[in-house]
Amino acid sequence: MITLGIEGTAHTLGVGIVDSEEKVLANVLDMYRPPEGGLHPREAANHHADVVTSLILKALDEAQVSMKDIDVVSFSKGPGLGPCLRVAATAARALSVRLRKPIIGVNHCIAHIEIGRAVTGCHDPALLYASGGNTQIIAFNNGRYRIFGETLDVGIGNMFDKLGRELGLGFYAGPTLEKLAKDGDKLLDLPYSVKGMDVSFSGIMTAALALRKKGHSLEDIAYSVQETCFAMLAEVTERAMAHIGKGEVLLGGGVAQNMRLRQMIQDMAEERGAVMYVPDRRLCMDNGAMIAWLGNVMYESGVRMDIADTVVDQRFRTDEVDVTWRD
Repeated sequence: MITLGIEGTAHTLGVGIVDSEEKVLANVLDMYRPPEGGLHPREAANHHADVVTSLILKALDEAQVSMKDIDVVSFSKGPGLGPCLRVAATAARALSVRLRKPIIGVNHCIAHIEIGRAVTGCHDPALLYASGGNTQIIAFNNGRYRIFGETLDVGIGNMFDKLGRELGLGFYAGPTLEKLAKDGDKLLDLPYSVKGMDVSFSGIMTAALALRKKGHSLEDIAYSVQETCFAMLAEVTERAMAHIGKGEVLLGGGVAQNMRLRQMIQDMAEERGAVMYVPDRRLCMDNGAMIAWLGNVMYESGVRMDIADTVVDQRFRTDEVDVTWRD
């Protein structure tokens, strides 16, 4: 079975094609980059509408399949930015109707888990999901993916981007902060905001900007922000793993590309006698292949949807989905 997936939760429009043998046949994307300021949902949606057709054709060409070879069409139903979600959903509905093929709307967060399980070989991990819009620790328990900890305000990637914009580093500042942090050598005092199993990032950004006004270098600020935030994530991830008895940890989301985060989680996992898994970087970021793969496993497990079931949900919670494809 061949499934085409369309991702459109935020800044990236992605199209992926996979088969039932866990093979990614195509995974193409186009990221919206605002000329100035932050991400505006309507402008990002306009970008997605402009590129979705060409990306579908590009994915078909890369996979060396035709429209008639597609068996299932899937799309990111949520969570995400409403205007962006609606572009992906509309494109998926149009394809489904035109091809007379089934359509499956999937949860974006669970898609990160399932593509990671498929390509890394891990079996039953706790997922540290760290991205722009989301920061959660997720694990399978009693028929659903449960959220054992999450951000109480903004996603870690969102905080990085806002901080970078205020510091004059441009938008999508995570990679720039990572590069600057490599030259930092002074750990500055920042709030360590762990509250039970949850974390908070907005106060860290405020404190970091105050340190900049006091004359501290960008390198030391970037280093301190990373060390503080990633230590927080390592702590709550380890606590979740201990609570639910998981011996595997999987990283997902755009921030999972950060090598310092990977190292800290790796160190934590080794100290616990656990194993860390990370997919290829193009499967960490938002992408169509993960949407296609989750659509594939959901359909093969018996999930069916009508067009009326494909209304997008900006606040689609991970733990709202009945996981019919796992025991």
